[in-house]
Amino acid sequence: MNTNVTARHFELTAELKSLADENFTSLEKYFDRIISCDLILDVEKHRKMAEVQTKVYGQTLRATSESSDMYVSIEAAFDKASAQLKKYKGKLKHKDPKEIKETADDATRPETDVDAVDY
Repeated sequence: MNTNVTARHFELTAELKSLADENFTSLEKYFDRIISCDLILDVEKHRKMAEVQTKVYGQTLRATSESSDMYVSIEAAFDKASAQLKKYKGKLKHKDPKEIKETADDATRPETDVDAVDY
């Protein structure tokens, strides 16, 4: 799973980064075929917002939360994302597993071919 943390209008601290990493790994226990997961943190005066965008087979799941504390916002956004992943996993039971794996492999494959590059 590719992960990315973006901080808007403030400096990202090591504590927030470690909290995000813990939550990224916790999402994998609900659904193990996550292609990528992005956490976007934003601060506007007294509002602290967290948005989790999770790319899975066929679509992107988006969960947002807003509060006066960034840690609370992050936890709430990841709780919403985990609930969405549980629901999504239930819907996938009717799909073809081989097709899902091929699509996930194609999405995580690098854009360039290392062997084709001339040095």
